Amino acid sequence: MRWWDLPEVLALEADLFPEDAWSEGMFWSELAHARGPRATRRYVVAEETLPDGTARLVGYAGLAAAGGLGDVQTIAVAREQWGTGLGARLLTDLLQHATAFECDEVLLEVRVDNTRAQKLYERFGFEPIGFRRGYYQPGNVDALVMRLTVQGNGSDI
Repeated sequence: MRWWDLPEVLALEADLFPEDAWSEGMFWSELAHARGPRATRRYVVAEETLPDGTARLVGYAGLAAAGGLGDVQTIAVAREQWGTGLGARLLTDLLQHATAFECDEVLLEVRVDNTRAQKLYERFGFEPIGFRRGYYQPGNVDALVMRLTVQGNGSDI
């Protein structure tokens, strides 16, 4: 993800997460840590090529890493792309970078009412480890915390 992707990212963010969408400043802050030799973030976008040859952003994902711990910050896929495997491809990219960042485990939070995402994470081996009450505001929706061990477990991630 680069700065010029932000208008499309913010539009998709607002569509998918109307109550708790990230602000432009939040994305800028994350991108500030995604480049250079001391990068601690990985942000990626997915685009589709339209019939006229132009590209349209249809997904994005982000990972933060520090001290052997990765955290999936966000994954978003345009509604018309649901069920195509795009979310799995984005998550695969993040987990490959978690390995490159030498993460021993990766955590994430997912809305308790987002069963589609929970099933994706379970397919990748994430396991529930707890809840964060009222994590998603202003809707006061709980988050399910999930964890995946990525180093020293024989995984090919």
